[in-house]
Amino acid sequence: MRMIRSLLTFLWIAISVIPVGTFLLIFSLFVSAERLWWWFAQPYLSAAIFAVRWIGGVKYRVLGLENLPDVEDNQRIILCPKHQSTWETFFIPSMTPHPLAYVFKRELLLIPFFGWAMARLDMVHIDRSARSQAWSKVADLGVKLMDKGKWVIMFPEGTRTHRGQQGDYKNGAARLALATGAKIIPIAVASGRCWPRKSWRFTPGVIDVSIGAPIDAIEGESPIDLMARVEAWIETEMRVIDPLAYPQSP
Repeated sequence: MRMIRSLLTFLWIAISVIPVGTFLLIFSLFVSAERLWWWFAQPYLSAAIFAVRWIGGVKYRVLGLENLPDVEDNQRIILCPKHQSTWETFFIPSMTPHPLAYVFKRELLLIPFFGWAMARLDMVHIDRSARSQAWSKVADLGVKLMDKGKWVIMFPEGTRTHRGQQGDYKNGAARLALATGAKIIPIAVASGRCWPRKSWRFTPGVIDVSIGAPIDAIEGESPIDLMARVEAWIETEMRVIDPLAYPQSP
């Protein structure tokens, strides 16, 4: 039964992206990227989370929503979530009051309909093999997009990690925060509990999400030190919301 529910959920996600992506591409010829976000992208991602919940049996519980700035605030914000699954890439846009600009590898643009739609949404796609050019692009576009009211979202570990494991935290988000005066909001996500890395099968249950208070850079602080504070909060909170995944932790 679990396999059938998982298969039905993935079929819905895969099939529904075709008409949504097609309409988004057509409307992108006439309307702004912000309208495309609210008309197509955000509703599709919210519907995907709904399908995962009601078909796949994966529910969620969120702590710290009060740490997200109000819609009226024009603060520069960088979201830094723990990355264990595809789930958080769908869920976080569905709950935030601002349109998001993902920083992601450009290979995703090749995915039919999904990648094509992402290319029209004013996001930051980078070539990981050219690190210096990639950073320049993140810095330049990050400022422009944040000035338009978007929040930038970067997964500091770069790729998905297995439940209970800790990836190598990169300093890109910290460098961008220091260069732009943005605040970093750390997010702990225990999605690996229900949607494991590189798996199409769900385990029914509850995913806990914890949103931390915005972290400001300290004057004279290095990107390494700033990211160390972000990493410390996320990894400490992961052991609070998913203690069974870290049996050796105090």
